Amino acid sequence: MFELYKTALWGIYENSGLAGLSSNNLIMLIVAFVLLYLAIRKGFEPLLLVPIAFGCLLANLPLSGILDEPLTQEQIAAGVNGSIHGGFLYWVQMGIRYELYPIIIFMGIGALTDFGPLLANPITFLLGASAQLGVFVAVSGAMAWGFTIQEAAGIGIIGGADGPTAIYLCSKLAPHLLGAVAVAAYSYMSLVPLIQPPVIKLLTSKADRAIKMDQLRPVSKLERVLFPIISTIICGLVLPACAPLVGLLMFGNLLRESGCTERLSQAAQNEVLNMTTIFLGISVGGTMAGDTFLQPTTLKIIVLGFIAFGFSTAGGLTLGQLFKVISKGKINPTIGAAGVSAVPMAARVVQKVVQKENPNSFLLMHAMGPNVAGVIGTAVAAGAMLTLLTK
Repeated sequence: MFELYKTALWGIYENSGLAGLSSNNLIMLIVAFVLLYLAIRKGFEPLLLVPIAFGCLLANLPLSGILDEPLTQEQIAAGVNGSIHGGFLYWVQMGIRYELYPIIIFMGIGALTDFGPLLANPITFLLGASAQLGVFVAVSGAMAWGFTIQEAAGIGIIGGADGPTAIYLCSKLAPHLLGAVAVAAYSYMSLVPLIQPPVIKLLTSKADRAIKMDQLRPVSKLERVLFPIISTIICGLVLPACAPLVGLLMFGNLLRESGCTERLSQAAQNEVLNMTTIFLGISVGGTMAGDTFLQPTTLKIIVLGFIAFGFSTAGGLTLGQLFKVISKGKINPTIGAAGVSAVPMAARVVQKVVQKENPNSFLLMHAMGPNVAGVIGTAVAAGAMLTLLTK
């Protein structure tokens, strides 16, 4: 009887995930717990990190079949074990493979975004453009480190601090790097409050940070309505490859500003965006299986992403210093740091840094100008690289 129980228990063990649990799986489960801790306990981008971390957890549970591809007719005839229909995450990840999730999320971002600060002070568009410096620095660094130009472009876009754009571009140019690039992009987005303040303090003086800017002019409804329409046409004609991202960003914003599509705007901001964020996050986490994720390449991507993010912040601050000189001290150069695409976190970071030097200075709306310009700038940079690197 004892031998019977022993045999039965051993059979259960052999068919359980415990038997197939590798050291790589264990490491990635620890990574998932760390990401959950940062999201839940520390509040680092929880809406993104919680789904990503749980997707990582699911991907590293052996024999669950959640990532399995559907069996082919030949495999079924040969008696191969597996699911005829495929695993849940296999189908959910179709939204990344076919570029649906990033584009839908851009529509939601557009519906949430107020382009008024950018329209009130159009010169800040250049700050958003200058904050793409890190993208091209990282592309050069990745190529010097042995990556192909397509892989380097997918890695470099991390510098824009725009997760959906990074996923969109990487899925087209280097899909095998998608997991590492997505995790690096969203990790650095969540770490904006830790990474940016030291760079701001390094490249600006206390007197710079204490500069108080004049209130922005009011923006008319006509300007708000025409901006998304004209932007879509210009970007779509000059760089057709960026039309899906910029077009849906501007479509979402038009729903917000038109004044006659409130229900659609609310849906884009809430139900549609929330649902897509869940599926995008869990899909990205599903790419973090231990055997494919724990490679030297992943560490290189994380390092290059950090370099890209640092140079992007520095690029915006450098042009901000130039604007300060040209305006004779009327422009606070720290708003250049908000030129990265992490909306609205980067703008809030600028506001906090500035108020430590001058409690009477309120730069949040001024910083939102380059912040939303950075979203457009990163999408345009991605479109330019797609145009140049795809046949």
